[in-house]
Amino acid sequence: MSTIAFLGLGHMGGPMAANLVKAGQRVVGFDPVPAAATEASAAGIQIAADAVSAVADAEIVITMLQTGAQVIAAYAGAGGAPGLLAAARPGTLFLDCSTIAVDEARQAHDLAIAAGHRAADAPVSGGVVGAENGTLAFMVGASDGDFESARPLLEIMGRRVVHCGEPGLGQAAKVCNNMILGITEIAVAEAFVLGERLGLSHQALYDVASNASGQCWALTTNCPVPGPVPTSPANHDYRPGFAGALMAKDLGLAEQAIALTGVDAQLGLHAREIYRQFAEGDGAGQDFSGIINTIRQQSTDAQS
Repeated sequence: MSTIAFLGLGHMGGPMAANLVKAGQRVVGFDPVPAAATEASAAGIQIAADAVSAVADAEIVITMLQTGAQVIAAYAGAGGAPGLLAAARPGTLFLDCSTIAVDEARQAHDLAIAAGHRAADAPVSGGVVGAENGTLAFMVGASDGDFESARPLLEIMGRRVVHCGEPGLGQAAKVCNNMILGITEIAVAEAFVLGERLGLSHQALYDVASNASGQCWALTTNCPVPGPVPTSPANHDYRPGFAGALMAKDLGLAEQAIALTGVDAQLGLHAREIYRQFAEGDGAGQDFSGIINTIRQQSTDAQS
């Protein structure tokens, strides 16, 4: 049994940590939100007084935070407070499952190595349902040895674990994947609105596209209309499996990567702008498939 520090016990981190406990691991966690800490405690996670004390006896430290700045500040310390790297035992494996920029992931890795630790970036795909069911996909950027050290724990929390290459390349895979996802969710939503205007039922369009060249995850799992896929957020008032605010954030990371590499990614940049506007309103707290309602509204405006 390993001792694992898990920092960030929210909608994704809490279920991930709980699955580690179910598998027999000792998990010491921390989250600044009292409700998250209380729920995690009920799942068998030992709650530490703060993040620094959580890592003191850990062999592996998992972070699931919102931004790269938070990850780097947690590692290095901020405002005169000690960081996780200084508090951890030498040789601790730092496993960051946050979704952050590629250059931030590499900076966090370099900080860990300089402090005498090991590090890997391992962002996830699969949303809250995947976190709860232990079916996440992990994209890992790490040395061969660090990947093999992390793999057993990742396989507890996920169904698919892919070694994408050197540190930072897990985040590179994540940003590319989510750019595809953002674009395809918009495309599927636009197709359903077009079908509505043409008199096509949702079920008929789904039955055709899900068995033809339009088949994709945004259609068959995250269908933006109620009915065809009973488990999709559209059947539950667009309660988020993956919130619009998070999609806007991830497409912002894609935008940064596009600017750095000079790629002519016109659809990626347009999807970024669509979700940026969506997240400035009610879409921030809705599932990102709720973009269909924005498309409907803008389509109505265009007709009037």
